Amino acid sequence: MMLDSITKAAGGRPRRKRVGRGESSGHGRTSGRGNKGAGARAGYKSKRLYEGGQKALYSRFPKRGFNNFNFRTEYTPVNLADLERSFNDGDKVDVDALKALRLVQGCASKVKILGDGELKKKLRVTAHAFSADARSAIEKAGGSCELLPKSNAAAAWKAKRRSAKGKKRVSGPSRIDKKKAARANA
Repeated sequence: MMLDSITKAAGGRPRRKRVGRGESSGHGRTSGRGNKGAGARAGYKSKRLYEGGQKALYSRFPKRGFNNFNFRTEYTPVNLADLERSFNDGDKVDVDALKALRLVQGCASKVKILGDGELKKKLRVTAHAFSADARSAIEKAGGSCELLPKSNAAAAWKAKRRSAKGKKRVSGPSRIDKKKAARANA
C-alpha cells in the first residue's frame, strides 16, 4: 500500500473530465460539445427546462383555471395567548407595539388576531383582521377591537396612473396640437 492510494472513500472524488486531449481519450476534437450551435460556443448558458428547441413540457400543458397567488392577502397571525403574555391590563395593542415585542417579524404588512388561548386582560386592540373567536374573547374581557382600514392596491395603482396621465396633459400642448394651431394660423 502506498500513501497516494489511501482515500477517504473509494470513488469519493472522481477524476475530472479532461477534454481536448486527443482523439484516443474519447473527449478530443469537439470536446464533448457536439458540432456547431450555441452549445459549442464559449459562454453558452442553457435556460432552465430548455429541451433543445422542442416545445418545453411546461408549455405543452394546458393553462386553465384561476391562480390566486398574485392576488391573495397574507396576514401575520397573532394569538390571544401572545397578547396575554406580552401586554399589561389597559394597554393599547397595535402593529407597532407588536413589532416592538417581535410578535410580528420584519415588514409584515397585515396582522390578524386569532382566538388561540385565553385573554383575561382589558386591551384596546387595533389590527387588520380578527377571527370571530378572538373578537368575542377581547370584548368579553372588557377590551375593544378596532379594524385598520383596508388598502386596495389596485385602486391605488389606478389613481396613481390617472394622476400621472393628468400631469402629462398639464405640461403643455402636444406636438399634434401645435401642428393644428400652426395650420389654423396660416
